[in-house]
Order: sequence, then C-alpha cells, then structure tokens
Amino acid sequence: MSFQETPVPSDEDEAFYVHCRAAYLAVFRSSLTNISSKQQLCRALQQAGRNPTHATLNKYWTPRTSKLNFDEFFEILKSEKKTEETELMRAFKKMDVNSDGYISHSELEKALTTRGEKMTTEEVNAIFSMADINKDGKLDYAEFCRLLVSTVEQCQMAALERLEANAKLKRQNFGSQSYSPPKSSVSSAAATLPQPPETPRAESDTTLKKDSRSSSRPSSARSRRSSLSNSITMTSSTNKASKIPEPSGLQDWHHSYMKGCFFLEDDGSISSLQYQLHLPQTTTVYLTIQPLSLSHGLDLPSSWMTVDTALFVTSAGETKEDSTLVCFTETKEKEKYVWKGELDAGTYYLLPFTSGCRLKKRSKKSLSIKPIELVYRTDTGELDLTRELREVLSDIFEVIDLDGNGLLSLEEYNFFELRTSGEKCDKDSWAVCKENFDMRKNQLTRQGFMELNLMEATEKDGDPADLWVTLEAMGYNRMLELVEACPVQLDVHCEGTQPAIQPLSLDSGPKLLIQALQKSITAKTGAKALRGQDNVFIYTYRGEHRISSLIANKANQKVTVHVNNEQSRNCCSSRGMSVFAVEVPARTKLVCQHTLPINERQEWTYNCVESMLPGT
Repeated sequence: MSFQETPVPSDEDEAFYVHCRAAYLAVFRSSLTNISSKQQLCRALQQAGRNPTHATLNKYWTPRTSKLNFDEFFEILKSEKKTEETELMRAFKKMDVNSDGYISHSELEKALTTRGEKMTTEEVNAIFSMADINKDGKLDYAEFCRLLVSTVEQCQMAALERLEANAKLKRQNFGSQSYSPPKSSVSSAAATLPQPPETPRAESDTTLKKDSRSSSRPSSARSRRSSLSNSITMTSSTNKASKIPEPSGLQDWHHSYMKGCFFLEDDGSISSLQYQLHLPQTTTVYLTIQPLSLSHGLDLPSSWMTVDTALFVTSAGETKEDSTLVCFTETKEKEKYVWKGELDAGTYYLLPFTSGCRLKKRSKKSLSIKPIELVYRTDTGELDLTRELREVLSDIFEVIDLDGNGLLSLEEYNFFELRTSGEKCDKDSWAVCKENFDMRKNQLTRQGFMELNLMEATEKDGDPADLWVTLEAMGYNRMLELVEACPVQLDVHCEGTQPAIQPLSLDSGPKLLIQALQKSITAKTGAKALRGQDNVFIYTYRGEHRISSLIANKANQKVTVHVNNEQSRNCCSSRGMSVFAVEVPARTKLVCQHTLPINERQEWTYNCVESMLPGT
C-alpha cells in the first residue's frame, strides 16, 4: 500500500471545468439538477458558447432520452467546440455572391431555406430583422459576427461572475463526476451512470465528536495539492484458501435459517429486511449468508448468484446509539460469506448488506420488447395464468416463505404486500383469504398463492397491469428475468444452544447498517490525512474480497473530494463510474465507495487517487 501526491491539474483544465459549471448554473439553480428537455440542453450549450444545430441537439437528445446530468453535459462540451468568429465569417462569405461584405435579404433567404437545416421564411425574416443593424436592407455580416461572438462572451462572463459572487454555488455539490482532467483512458461509464448511493440511503447521519479539531477553509491552491494515491493489488479468489473452514460435525449443531432479498430501488439504493437473533446462552456460532438459487433456474446459473453479500451483527440496544458492531462476515467460501466465533447470550440484530457493485440498475431496453404474456383464456373462455408466470410466482413464493416451511404466514405475506402495494393485510382480510384460497394451519399454500393472483387478474378481466406492478416491485423485468433483486439465505449454526431468528423491518435499519459499516472500516484500518489537510482523512478497508473507503471530515465546513479510479485494473466500483466527486458535510463520516473484482479468477488492482477540489 503506497500513498503519494497526485499530479496537479493544469490551469487550462480547471478553467474549462469552471466555465462548464458556470454555463450550467446560468440555466439551473444547482449542478445536481438534471437537464429535462432538448430546449434546456440548447440553452445550457448556448451559455457555454456553443451554437448547437438541430442535428447536434438530436445527437445528444434522442427519443429515448429523458434527462441528462451535469457529468453528461460536461462530456458533451468536451466534444462540441465553441463556434469561432472565423468559422462564422467563412460560412457567410459563401453566401456573399458579390464579395462586398454584405448579404441581401434574398441571398440570406435562399441560403437558409434551401441548404443544410432548412429554415422557414418566417424564421429568416426574424433573423434578418435582428441582424440588419443599419436597417438598410443589407446584412453587414462581419459586424454581425462580432456582435454574436461578443454576446456569447458576455453571457459566459455574466455566468462566471454569478458563480464567483455566489459563495453558496461555489461550495455546492459538484455532481457525481466533478472536475476530471481530460485523459484518453477516461471510462465511458463515468458519463452514463448516475451516482449510486451506498446501500443505506442516509449516510451522512453519523457526525464526529465535538472534540475533533477544526481548521480554517483551505485555499484553492492548497486544495489542488491535497491528495492521496492508494494502490492495492489483490490475488484472484481461486488462489485463496478459506480462513474459516466449515466446523467438523456441523450437521450436529443447532441450526436456524431465514431467507430474504435485496431489492434495488428506483433511486439506486438497496433495501432488505433485518433480523433479530436470540441466543439463550453463550455459544460458538457459525454464521453464513449467500445468494439463494431458485428452483426452476437450476439449468442455467442465476445472474444474481455473483452478487456479493455480507452480514453485520450488532447488539440489539434500545436505541440506535446503544447498538454496537459485534462482528461481520469477512471470509468467503464459494458463494458463502462466513464468520465463526463466540457470542454471549442475548439478543442481536442481523443486518444484511451488499456493496451495490454487482446489483445495479439495468438498461430499460427490455421495455421496448414485447412483454411476455401473463394471462390467457382457456378453450372454455376462462382466464388462467401462463406457465411462465406460474414459474415466476412459484419463485416469488420461495423468496417470501422466509422460514422455508412451504407456507406463508400472515407476517410473511405482509412483507410481500408492503413491498408490492405498500399496504398490510389485516386479520379480517386474512380470514377472507382462508375462505377462498388453499390454506393449511392458517397459512397460505403455494397453490393458494397462485389462486390469489389469478383472482386479481380475473377481477381486472385479464388486464395484467396490476400483475406487472407486483412483478416489477419484486425485481423482474418485462421478460420475467430477475434483474433488480437478489434473494439470499442466512444460516446460523450454534454448537451449544438453539438459535431463534425473527424477520424485522426496522425503521432504524438503514441507519444501523450505516453505523456498522462505518465502524467495520474504521476499526480495521488506520486513517491517512489528505496531504496538506489536518481535518480530512481517508480510511481504506482491505477485506479478502472487497475494498471499501471512507472519508472523515473533521472540519467545520463541508468539503468536496475528487475520486479517480482510472488506473485501477479489473475493478468495479459501487459508484458505477471511474471518476466522481463526493461532498462530505462538516464533522461527518461518509463511505466513499466499495470495490470488487470484475473477474474473480484474475488478479485485480485497486488504484484510487483522492484529492480536494478547488474552492472547497
């Protein structure tokens, strides 16, 4: 592991980036605001000194485009050069048939209505009305070009002055990529994916203690020199022997297990249930968590089986502040993530975690493909569920049957209902289900679950809209592929006592996981200060299969840290991009990113450069 100073970006590169931000903020209040229309894109490009044609706008705003973020706008400006006065003059001279420096109305109209992107006569009249400065029926195009370029420069200067004058704008979040010096090796992913939040949503809740030292706001020059370079080479997983072999005689230990699922939300965050573990007495425990293979997918490997998982164990205190990290699964044995050790008698929370490196938002291309049919009419005219839907519903039943007894209790069914409809089924409604659908021991059978879904389709006269809402909430796309969820199984083996596991949906669950995750990083590695910074520290956790970094800001003002992973090899980041920026509020710790190998059978190198952005 080595730390060194990063190369300093050139003044020209920084100036270009500042101009981009100034142009963007001349149109939008924040660089976190997305461009939501072709007209807004045109305005932003014009503020940046570009003169986009219809063809240029259509190139970047296609029929499939719904929004563009600042990072994507920054990349567009790299490709689209400013319109220079000499270029404009060359175009006008082609229209000047007399070569006298003037263009008549008829010459301009002929050129603009018959060549290139053809304009209407009304549009030409409007242009000529504005451009005929002397009102003599002729266009002095040299003067017009100077006026046009001057106007563009004035717009840019006004935007820069506004940015410089508004300290709030200077300090706000720079978007996900922020300043990135042009390099030939820039990953295309940096401009195409939004910044994915770390699995928990509210990362900035954890603040540092009040006795932390603070410093005055660093100067821009000092910020440019403030950097760390961290390089770690990891061997392939195939060359690693398990540090925690399965205990001998495990089949004789007391055993409890529970199923669950990671769900990818619309905002890119990842959610899951939490669990409560009760141990009647102190005992040796063997904990595992792994992706769950579903029944009808045995012929082909399930895509989610490569998703990384972890289980954090915390003490079950009365409040979030009372809960402390006890242990977490660090060792990997094939798809299993393992921990073995002694736990005292008592109650614990089990908090499932995945980094987000391999469970990410997928392309919406499948929406343009004709979806698979969900219901059909039999020869007798009755509605029925298709074979494909029955297979998927059987898999969903497998996932929500948390205790694996082949039946759905009201509690298990309500976890499903909350996920798909946001509402719970009360005991009276459950009694109605008992009268209409196959149940055993007051629990819904797999057949009853099918009957319930068929009834919903029948009530809608075969309209599959509600069925699709359910399927998409459970992570399926229109081809009935499970792409935005990862079913998992937790196993707890105890040598000397019977463990009891209960599923929970804790309001404080995400915060508990954030707290545990941060503690797992800071407890396992030392802090390295950004060079020249007394109050900004980087923690880099190196596990057997995952590298995670955390930024601690002990200053009294927020800071923005630029992160560059471009020199990493065979790596994927939870951020979904190789270059991005992270804004860390004052006196706060925040997980920066998680990194995993793309190909676990090959060596991988994590090479990350963190640096302070100018102006923070």
